[in-house]
Amino acid sequence: MSRASILDNIRRNKPSLELLPEIPEYKSDSKDLLEQFKKNLSQVGGQAIEIAEKDIAKNIKEHFGPLKFIVSNDKSLNVETIDSTKITDLKEFDNLDLVVLRSGFGVAENGAVWISSNDISHRVLPFIAEHAVFIVQKNEMVSNMHEAYKRINLLETKGFGTFISGPSKTADIEQSLVIGAHGAKSLIVYLT
Repeated sequence: MSRASILDNIRRNKPSLELLPEIPEYKSDSKDLLEQFKKNLSQVGGQAIEIAEKDIAKNIKEHFGPLKFIVSNDKSLNVETIDSTKITDLKEFDNLDLVVLRSGFGVAENGAVWISSNDISHRVLPFIAEHAVFIVQKNEMVSNMHEAYKRINLLETKGFGTFISGPSKTADIEQSLVIGAHGAKSLIVYLT
């Protein structure tokens, strides 16, 4: 069979176009998205703290004590950090104590925050750090993942995006829950 005849057969046997199904709107019953977010984040091992912007650095120092290796995407924080954009060898992140990242928004139904490569220099940062802190503005909260997906513009994301909810955990080994097995041992979300 020739190339031309194969292509002709494909053109003739093309299925008719069908419209994608309409996805219904899923509205949340929750009146207080912040309380729902805090409750759901707590259930997965994380912690949400309502805080004023000016108190974030102080709270980080009180909560974590003296840390040597901190990376943040927020230069306005009064916390001594290392500029991760200048690190090219990812092995240098082996001893990363804390990552502090501003998140685009939070999702109340599961206590997740959205992080994309627009927000961080290396996508490994929230997963390799000993502890993770995310900063989310209170008014940047959506009720569920349906609303979250509507907010994401993958064309504007530089190739990576993820939802993160709670610290790393697994129960694969003898069905015993282990926190920090393959990622952050703790996760705090500051709600500003």
